[in-house]
Amino acid sequence: MDTSKTGHDPAAVTETRPHVGGDSVETVTETPASAGEPVEILLIEDDAQDAFLVEELLDEVALDANITWVATLADARKHFSGFRGCVLLDLNLPDASGIELLREVLTSARSAAVVVLTGLDDEHEGIEAVATGAQDYLVKGQVDGSLLARSLRYSIQRRRSDEHARQLREAEMYARENLRLERGLLPQLLLDHSPLNPRSFYRPGRKRALVGGDFFDAVDKDGVTHIIIGDVSGHGPDEAALGVCLRIGWRALVMGGVAEEALLPALEDILVSERAQEEKYATLCQVSIDNGTETARVRLFGHPPPLVIKDGVSEVSATPRPPLGVFPDVHPPVEEFSFPRGSTLMLYTDGLVDAYDGETPRRLGVEGLSRILSSVLAEGTSINDLPERLVDEAERYNGGPLQDDVAMLLLTHEDLQ
Repeated sequence: MDTSKTGHDPAAVTETRPHVGGDSVETVTETPASAGEPVEILLIEDDAQDAFLVEELLDEVALDANITWVATLADARKHFSGFRGCVLLDLNLPDASGIELLREVLTSARSAAVVVLTGLDDEHEGIEAVATGAQDYLVKGQVDGSLLARSLRYSIQRRRSDEHARQLREAEMYARENLRLERGLLPQLLLDHSPLNPRSFYRPGRKRALVGGDFFDAVDKDGVTHIIIGDVSGHGPDEAALGVCLRIGWRALVMGGVAEEALLPALEDILVSERAQEEKYATLCQVSIDNGTETARVRLFGHPPPLVIKDGVSEVSATPRPPLGVFPDVHPPVEEFSFPRGSTLMLYTDGLVDAYDGETPRRLGVEGLSRILSSVLAEGTSINDLPERLVDEAERYNGGPLQDDVAMLLLTHEDLQ
């Protein structure tokens, strides 16, 4: 049975009220005491006289309210989903009673405030109900209209305040998790004795505040500088955690003295053992350079090729191979490219090349990225300012923030002192 007051204009409220104990209805138009958001009330009460009394008490204060009255928990369940008003609950119903009844209401109507109705001899139940999670309790026979209206408004406000506090706590936890993942994906590079001067950059895509599976690292070990950049397929915390696992695993392998040609096979073993789904893979690029030389080695697994910046922009020529984890135990041959002193090597994830190329339906791709990069460099942009400037320009072409995360690592080849 529904009892509703619905405002048709600012000056009047129409109430459609079933007569308690009968099927006829009457319609009453009245002027509300104050304008504002109507109070949504779900009254769960099996006693028709008590239900009628609640309506009369609210009429005394002309509360702008939409009341839905049901007599059983079974009927109430139909209204719980998405309900954000106040549940006015009698703890003794034909099909449920007591604290177990309250717990089901609190669980099923998570966004609602709950005010419990008790008898004079059962006031202890009201105290227990508040301790269980209800916002307030009222004793039948000791309530007037003003107290009832005040309790309903207070309870709804308190429930919304609790909800906002919960959301704030979740946001803070989310931010802390984001920071932990970011630290794992984007580490301090170990290049103290390397001739490569690094500049790293990360910007999350617009779909997530949490970092995705993009990662990079660089380690100088025994006169060789090794660099890696990669991206785990998919988005979300699981992918980010796998990216952290791969990045840390790769660094441990390098620091442990594993031979260069064995690094990526070992990393693939880690990927296969740690991934939650068999179809999960990672695109990856590894570059190695013997310190004191001007030739670097590259291994590419389904990843965009690096770019070399020196008197223009050139793409590193490397044979495209499937991503890591797609065909385990099948590894691309090492390929070499020129990396002269004074040049800068730019490694990046595919969020950058997946941007749209202006108003055309095609993606930027490596060719479009090289074009934008050349234009930005021609403006006199320094290597230090290049990542932000390049991503800003890609977003301008894209018509807004990029869909995917962008990780970027620029390494300038300098003479050892």
